[in-house]
Amino acid sequence: MNNSALITITDLVKRFPMGKREFTALSNINLTFNGGEFAGIIGPSGSGKTTLLNIIGSLDVPTEGKAVVLDNSVGNLNTRQSADLRNQYLGFIFQTYNLLAVYTVFENVELPLLLLKMAASERRKLVNQSLEWVGLTDKVNSRPAQLSGGECQRVSIARAMVKEPKIVLADEPTANLDAKNSHHILQTMEKLNADLGTTFIFATHDEKVIQYLKRKISLEDGQVVADEVKG
Repeated sequence: MNNSALITITDLVKRFPMGKREFTALSNINLTFNGGEFAGIIGPSGSGKTTLLNIIGSLDVPTEGKAVVLDNSVGNLNTRQSADLRNQYLGFIFQTYNLLAVYTVFENVELPLLLLKMAASERRKLVNQSLEWVGLTDKVNSRPAQLSGGECQRVSIARAMVKEPKIVLADEPTANLDAKNSHHILQTMEKLNADLGTTFIFATHDEKVIQYLKRKISLEDGQVVADEVKG
């Protein structure tokens, strides 16, 4: 594991307005993530997992405290700077796949690269490499409706990995998959973590995911109650 801190979270609080009151989703969070981690934020629904993942991914900002991601303080970024951070360095995997139905597998995976200044030949090379990682080179011209749930999630992994991001954030990535497909997906991500050194951070309460994690950060009612690293 690369021991340089990619993410540092200090005294983080996140509140949301609820009518005339406020709901505290996260309270006093202090965490550091290093390069090459395979970590999970775990806990029941409503514990704050997705909120924390969204702040790390610069999709949301802290109410108090700081979240510094790759030397960028998320709360101080403007919309353009947040987008640049996501486009260049972060990959996202969602439980609902978020694939565009009218696009082929190739076109769905290519999408993040269109936001970067890159020649078509370089994009093609990276898309093909990414599809090879997830074992879908034979599906390049298929559309999402022609794929199984497991294949759709593998496309979303390829899309997340295509620009070789430093950090991949995965929100309940196995929620819509059976056990066999879940293990295939997790083994694929485990291999990418080992081979490329990509940092993976999951938000999950799925036991199938939890058994693969090298580090488990447990949240309850918006607070860290345990932070365990596998020996």
